[in-house]
Amino acid sequence: MMRILKNSDPVQVGERLRLARSRAGLTQQGAAKKLDMARTTLLALEKGQRRIRPEELKSMSAVYGISTNALLRAESVFVNVAPRFRAIAAGNREYEQASVLLNDLAAAQAEIESILGVVFRPNYPPERTIGPGDIREQAEDAALDIRQRLGIGLSPIPDVVTLLELELGVRVFIRPLPSRVSGLFVYDESIGACILLNRNHPRERRALTAAHELGHLITRRSEPDLVELGQAEVSREERFAAEFSYAFLMPAAFIRRRFVELQRVSGRFTPRHLILLAHQLSVSEEALCRRLEELGLLPGGTWDSLKERGFSGVLVRKVLGDATVGGGDSVPPRLWLLAAEAFRRGLLSEGQLVRMLHADRVEVRAMLDDLGAEGDGELDSFEA
Repeated sequence: MMRILKNSDPVQVGERLRLARSRAGLTQQGAAKKLDMARTTLLALEKGQRRIRPEELKSMSAVYGISTNALLRAESVFVNVAPRFRAIAAGNREYEQASVLLNDLAAAQAEIESILGVVFRPNYPPERTIGPGDIREQAEDAALDIRQRLGIGLSPIPDVVTLLELELGVRVFIRPLPSRVSGLFVYDESIGACILLNRNHPRERRALTAAHELGHLITRRSEPDLVELGQAEVSREERFAAEFSYAFLMPAAFIRRRFVELQRVSGRFTPRHLILLAHQLSVSEEALCRRLEELGLLPGGTWDSLKERGFSGVLVRKVLGDATVGGGDSVPPRLWLLAAEAFRRGLLSEGQLVRMLHADRVEVRAMLDDLGAEGDGELDSFEA
């Protein structure tokens, strides 16, 4: 260690010591007390005015919770964004731990890039100011602008995380977080934009959170953000991010067109169609239903009514052919839906469907039963 210390740049080591202390949440006075060291000595070490001794390095490593190797390794990248969440976390231990996790993951990725010689080149859209007037209209316009910038038009986004990573250069991490935390966002000049999503949440929930944080990136990227489940959007910035996430993942023009197309098949838009369209857009049924309500395509309160009637993931899995629908792996969900509708309307018989779908009779019967084509009405209407 003596040889490594001798060959290390004391100014660089001092800066790493300062960042490590700051990330540990310690003031110079507090750290000096824990280290049993004079504050002036600590100040000199952090400024690189003298070389650190091995015993001092070991003490700091223990107090700051960081390895001596990380403090001395040439490729180490020190990121110090966790303290910026303190005002948001408001002393909540779980939130503070989540911010430290994001800090560490960002530092690790940047370090790996450094080791591999990978040059980080983000492609962020320019920031835009939220002006006076209707927030939703501004969010809709911003969402269309970003989609055009990315060249995806009104197409569904099957994987928003990959889109953010590969097209915009946002650092996205997915790790288990406390259940009430959906995600975190922070932007720093040295490492760029970073998003941490809760792996314990459904994929559709993570997509909405990722789009929400993209909304922050294009408005006030200098401000960190923490998304909680069920949080009320108080500020205009939060309201914009919430509206942007819906508009970005569920473009109004696309939603209206598909609503009409699906409605044309059976003369009405049903919960079965809601499930299929949500799957196409990679969003939750709740998010899509509330979007349809927002656009005036479904009456307000439709989702709450569905939940009261027992709408659940079991019905979703039935429609999408997941586990309970026998042919789900061999026949696309939309084909099952159309086949069930044709059977319900008496246009095709069970035997005809067996032949047309190259499926056995048991499989077709299971599909018809699960999709409610036999007339039980479970997925035929939004009305009770």
